Parts: sequence; C-alpha cells; structure tokens
Amino acid sequence: MFEVATGDGPPVSVPAERRAAEVRAAYEGLLQIRRVTGSRGPASWELNQMVRAVALALEAAGVPPSAVEASGTRTVTGFRVRLSESPGMVRVDWLGPTGSGAAQEEERRLSECASALETAGWEALLYRGPRKRRFLEVEPLSGT
Repeated sequence: MFEVATGDGPPVSVPAERRAAEVRAAYEGLLQIRRVTGSRGPASWELNQMVRAVALALEAAGVPPSAVEASGTRTVTGFRVRLSESPGMVRVDWLGPTGSGAAQEEERRLSECASALETAGWEALLYRGPRKRRFLEVEPLSGT
C-alpha cells in the first residue's frame, strides 16, 4: 500500500524506480480527482489532508523527503511537511542529519519546493524563523 512520505517517517524502503512509479500513479490519481471535480486547484480531499497532499506534490516534482530512524534521529536530507501553527496552512522545512549541510542549502531547496508547489496549485511563502532557519508556509492558491 502506498504511503506518502512527509519527511518524519522512516526512509522509503522500496527501490527508487518502484517508488517513483508509485508516486507518479498517486499524483496522477490526485490530478484526476481535480479534473472530475472541476477543481482549478487543490480538491477537497487535498484541503482535508494538506500535509499528505503537499508532501505528494513535492515528491512528484522530484524533491526528496527527509526521514528519521526509530530513535527519532534524522537520517536523510530532504523536505518535512507538517501542520503549521497558522490555521489552514502547512509548514515545509528542509532538514537533514547533523553535519549534512542542510541548513546551508535550505534557502535554495525551499525556493525549489515553493516553485514546485506553485505549479501544483499551492502558494508557498518563505520565512525565517528562530535561529534564522528558513521554512515555507503553504496554503491553496487564492481563487482555487
């Protein structure tokens, strides 16, 4: 069964080609839901499951998810999607293992995430938070 990678779970355990095919099929299914419902942007399922929908859009665009091992130690550099403190929004961070250089590449990689999300019908604004770490706040594009 396909499970969306939000960046807070274990590393993906299937071969890369198989995972890419699964992600592609899931994202095409999501786009089909939009077509059937006549939605110009995220459909109601996506709005009710924003963390999963945003994570799927990012992975479908070729952006890798982060991952953590059972102890909670981050093992893979990539995006993490979680609920935001702001209602109706999700937050995207760029995280990696200690010493991975994720902090140095976060502005560039989050800008790539924002571009991919805009193409997918989401609005993503880049912010700087505590300790000067950057993150995205994501919501459906206005008028969708």
